[in-house]
Amino acid sequence: MAHFSRPQSSSAVKISQPTDEDDKAKFSQKKDSPQRQCRNILIYGSCRFQDKGCIYYHPPPSGTSTDVASPEAPAPPSLSAQAVNAPVFVPRTSVDVVPTAPSTQSLPFTPSASPTPYYASQEVEYEGTSLGTYYGTAQSVFVRQPLDYHLYTNPIPETFAPSHFISDNLREDLQKRSELCHTIPSMPYHVPEELQGYHSLVPLEPITPDRRKIVSWFSTVYRATSMTDGAAYVLRRIENFRLTNHAAFGMIESWSRIRHPNIVRVREAFTTRAFNDSSLIVCYDYHPDSQSLMELYFRSMPPSILHGQFSAPLGRIPEATLWTYIIQIANAIRAAHEAGLAVRMIDPTKILLTGKNRLRINACGIIDVLLYDTLQDTGLAQQDDLAMFGRLVIALCCGSITALNALPKAVEVMSRVYSAEIKTLALYLISKPTPHKTIAQIMELIGTNRLAREMDEMQIAHDRLETELMSELENGRLVRLLCKFGFINERPEFAREPRWSETGDRYIIKLFRDYVFHQVDENGNPVVNLSHVLTCLNKLDCGSDERVMLVSRDEQSCLVVSYKEVKACIESAFSDLSRASR
Repeated sequence: MAHFSRPQSSSAVKISQPTDEDDKAKFSQKKDSPQRQCRNILIYGSCRFQDKGCIYYHPPPSGTSTDVASPEAPAPPSLSAQAVNAPVFVPRTSVDVVPTAPSTQSLPFTPSASPTPYYASQEVEYEGTSLGTYYGTAQSVFVRQPLDYHLYTNPIPETFAPSHFISDNLREDLQKRSELCHTIPSMPYHVPEELQGYHSLVPLEPITPDRRKIVSWFSTVYRATSMTDGAAYVLRRIENFRLTNHAAFGMIESWSRIRHPNIVRVREAFTTRAFNDSSLIVCYDYHPDSQSLMELYFRSMPPSILHGQFSAPLGRIPEATLWTYIIQIANAIRAAHEAGLAVRMIDPTKILLTGKNRLRINACGIIDVLLYDTLQDTGLAQQDDLAMFGRLVIALCCGSITALNALPKAVEVMSRVYSAEIKTLALYLISKPTPHKTIAQIMELIGTNRLAREMDEMQIAHDRLETELMSELENGRLVRLLCKFGFINERPEFAREPRWSETGDRYIIKLFRDYVFHQVDENGNPVVNLSHVLTCLNKLDCGSDERVMLVSRDEQSCLVVSYKEVKACIESAFSDLSRASR
């Protein structure tokens, strides 16, 4: 029944336990009922198993006449597209029959808006000398299936989409990040099974001989899982580095005390010989699905200097986005300088885009350890930070790392594409060091108006994410309520009573479950209405005094109860189960 009118009286119908005579009467009634018509007749017009043991009724052809009265069969309704493409119905029989494909074959489901895979390969091979050394013999080929993010919650009722579920774009981004915390690359690799409290090491970048160096040492980045909290972290390994002064780890402790939204947090550092050499390991927070500025703006672009002339890239950075980048990098530099440290890593390969226009400076503290014995004055290092900042701004404006090699042409491009304020800021950053050239002076050049607008945008983004979180706030409460339903309904036996879930207060819970999830319309079709389910569960959880009519499956008895009374029945039954499980 799709809906019920509210009864005028508040009287409840008493529930009586069914007797054996009632069961026998129902059984004899079902046994004497006319035989059901074969579903193949309704769908395909004929049944190829009619003379091979099909136990269902097959009406005679329309052109033939017979004097024998046949059982009444319902008229076949109009067929929908789903019914036409339905699979062949195979009757329950002991005859060994091999069905053939129907004449009308159903096409496979192809989503219209399937997201583009964000990984290069879907095959992960465990052959030869790959993971077999550390994890034993495995299957030869493992095909990794991508997640169909667009199929997780579709279809969503339009009336509940903005208030009960997070947006699809945000959900897909979060699911991609969660999946990247557990993926492994397709290329074979050799890593230690355990490393100073970390396990499941996975390289995050290709290990090639032509990879870039940090000062004079090769570095490799791994993702690892901590044995302490089970979270994923990044381990940056400096190969063939021998630590001569353990006081250098004091710089890592200083960086670990800095918690800034635009700096990847430093966790710890240690040395190890697990890679058959003397390696330095620095641990950072892991931000999955992030890209460096080099990968975004420089690596995939052709050289920008052609015949001595600069050409701005086709996909140039909008000025509003560029100011956002400048403000975030300047804010990170300010936090480091105020702590008496120098960043030393303002490089496109070490600045990560971890979200929508969200930058974080990565690999902080490594150079402080590598060059601890030859460290220059902190003031001079902070001046170098500003100079590297200026070179980065010019490179982003011109779309080329080598833009500073032809400074006049670079300034011409900046003047033609961007405002004069950006050009003035970049030229001031790459100017000669002076005692008054500080990050505080840079913040003044940026301007209080732009800083205020950036703060407004951050607060708007915070409100938007908080709204998305509020839409999921009630889901945990409803899940706990559904878990109670699952514990109580259809329980085979409790306290040596096989029909415990069918008697007493539990019978009311069963009828309410049918009212919420098993409704049908006037044609007998299932009513799949998520709005009705959420409304009923919310009224049940708050214990509303609104009354509802519950009808048994045989439609022989009904019960008028309130949501508050149903909630009391659920709490009582769940308490009985909880006490028995202790």
